[in-house]
Amino acid sequence: MTDLSRTETLSLFALTASCVGVIANTFHGDGEPLIASLAFSGIAFAATFCLIRWLGDAFMRAGLKGRDMSKIKKTEIPETMGAVCAVVYLLIIIIFIPFPFYKDIVAATSGGGNRDVVVELQHVETGRYLHRFPHSKSVVLLGIGDDLFDIRWRHKVLIPAFAAIPMLIVYFVDFGVTRVVVPVSLRPYLGELVDLGWLYYAYMAAIAIFCPNCINILAGVNGIEVSQSLVIAILIALNDCLYLAPITPYPHPATDSHLFSLYLLLPFIGVSLALLCHNWFPAKVFVGDTYCYFAGMVFAVVGIQGHFSKTLLLLFVPQIFNFLYSAPQLFRLIPCPRHRLPKFNARTGLLGPSTLDFQHPPSPLVSLALKLLHRLWLVRVTTNSQGEIIQSTNLTILNLYLVWRGPMREDKVAIGILILQTACGLLGLVIRHRLALWVFDTDNLKF
Repeated sequence: MTDLSRTETLSLFALTASCVGVIANTFHGDGEPLIASLAFSGIAFAATFCLIRWLGDAFMRAGLKGRDMSKIKKTEIPETMGAVCAVVYLLIIIIFIPFPFYKDIVAATSGGGNRDVVVELQHVETGRYLHRFPHSKSVVLLGIGDDLFDIRWRHKVLIPAFAAIPMLIVYFVDFGVTRVVVPVSLRPYLGELVDLGWLYYAYMAAIAIFCPNCINILAGVNGIEVSQSLVIAILIALNDCLYLAPITPYPHPATDSHLFSLYLLLPFIGVSLALLCHNWFPAKVFVGDTYCYFAGMVFAVVGIQGHFSKTLLLLFVPQIFNFLYSAPQLFRLIPCPRHRLPKFNARTGLLGPSTLDFQHPPSPLVSLALKLLHRLWLVRVTTNSQGEIIQSTNLTILNLYLVWRGPMREDKVAIGILILQTACGLLGLVIRHRLALWVFDTDNLKF
């Protein structure tokens, strides 16, 4: 890793100084938490950018390093840099805690005569905010353990479940709502609301397990883990802004939930942008599993605690497709190699779909399914003279994209997936706020 250049040093110093000035200025009003959050996000970017440069060599000396297999010169670069992002993020969130409640704190300590009432209200609201971020801390520790000990997939798939337990307990104590709205066509039979009871908690636990792992599965080219997380975070922030826009009736019952969502997402965007600067093609660092768990749990927390988990899933359509598409290999219906990243051609410098070789012909049912997918251009198989499948492309969306588009440079693959992610996310928001009215009689966002 190289030291910061003079230009980078001056730019980051100017950014940090500007953000500190903005934060100091917020104390002249009511704290202005949203503006303060934006400023803290700038500081998070600067801190993460610097720490990645400064700690890269230390990580390599500690053995946290890896080789980029999609390069001609497979030099070693620092790994597990997602841990740096996660630590900076948690520290920024902790420092930011007083700002959403600055007005109440001042009123409670200024001798205004309403101390008891205000402190009680502040206690409730502070508790709700504080309970939104410790779950990321828990999963970061588990993610670092995975990076250090290389836990096998069948074991680490449930790692986020342990971090989800406190979140589910908080949801039970703080909200406890397990009823869902029934589509209009089914209301004559089920009524307007259905109480799912414990099934709703199972659904939330499934989201907490799925979000981190689905980002971990969609990996294999430089920058794809961070960039897909950034797109999802920006789309969630866009959805939050719809509830805060002047065209939305105020006060809106969901305003506070979406404000808290922004408070958690803006610093996340800051640290992720800094990491992307170093992880984009050609990568200077690897993010490690820690970042995937950390990012996924941030999304799960804001989606569940913000009461828009169904909207969240609409933004994860490529990840859901990738999981379903990968399921035959993940559940060992067909062989699953240790790494399924695209295959690098050293002669051309391009990526192509990686393949798996069948030591024995697959079962008739698996063969039939693979041949059907081959006809649908969803997989590429190779058969011998007897018509038996001897080779197939690995079942990941990255390999599928290369099956469709042919050999490509690594950054072009990442850009193509990001365009798909953005298009699916924007379509998901349209479905959520417009097409959903075909199924439900109202949308909670009215303008």
